[in-house]
Amino acid sequence: MKNKVVIFGEMLWDCLPAGSVPGGAPMNVALNLHQLGLDSNLISAVGKDSDGKNLLDFLRTFELPLNLIQESETHETSKVLVDDSDKENIKYNIVSPVAWDFIEWNNEIDLAVSEADAFVFGSLGVRNPKSLSTILKLLQHQVIRIFDANLRPPFYDFEVIEKLLGFADILKINDDELVVFADYFNVDPSIESVCAYLDEHFPMDLICITKGSKGAVIYQKGEMISHQGYKVQVEDSIGAGDAFLSGFIKSYLEEKSLKETLDFACKLGAFVATKKGGTPRYKLEEIQKYS
Repeated sequence: MKNKVVIFGEMLWDCLPAGSVPGGAPMNVALNLHQLGLDSNLISAVGKDSDGKNLLDFLRTFELPLNLIQESETHETSKVLVDDSDKENIKYNIVSPVAWDFIEWNNEIDLAVSEADAFVFGSLGVRNPKSLSTILKLLQHQVIRIFDANLRPPFYDFEVIEKLLGFADILKINDDELVVFADYFNVDPSIESVCAYLDEHFPMDLICITKGSKGAVIYQKGEMISHQGYKVQVEDSIGAGDAFLSGFIKSYLEEKSLKETLDFACKLGAFVATKKGGTPRYKLEEIQKYS
């Protein structure tokens, strides 16, 4: 039986100088998991506008379920203005407010989360009190809860982040976010110090730290597993972290060892970095051959 994963948060158009492409970390994760053979479903919202219609049509080409995506009469589909002049340090201007800021709780999304093996969420998707209220209800379900920090200034609040950390079984952050966490919690900005503090103060099982082209680390109860990453020719880094998380989720739910899980996550992240945009099409066999 396929593992079921529900993902909550933003779906949008990344408006790059070369043209607009579909994006949003939760949507990228949902599409990656779907391509990896998992039963993935996205809780999000678009406006009843041409951008929303085109985004839903895009998801249909992947045959991703749309039943948990809400359509707003009053708010537009999300757009992000992207500066990709530095391929390894993409900058984003995220328009606000938009449809996914106002995701409504209902019985259908509640049931979907309650029946899932894992529930994935981030900080950007709850920048508005309405969507935050919805996710706090969904987080009451005792499934594997995976928090992708995904800090996007100025759209995060550490009071909210602390609430979310209180529900997280797994936390994924990148090395830049690690420094922000260290500053807020007033600890040394090292992986060991930040992870030890989080492990002591929040009930999480493990923490993943991505380091871009330098690989990634898994921290679990004082022990660390490192991977140096795969050296590739980067097309752009959009979606690479989302692909890493997707690869991690697949292997973790399949109960692979943490070493195998980290290797596959790094492999998928590197593969996506060689492609343009955050949602390239691929088959699992392509990743398994990749090294």
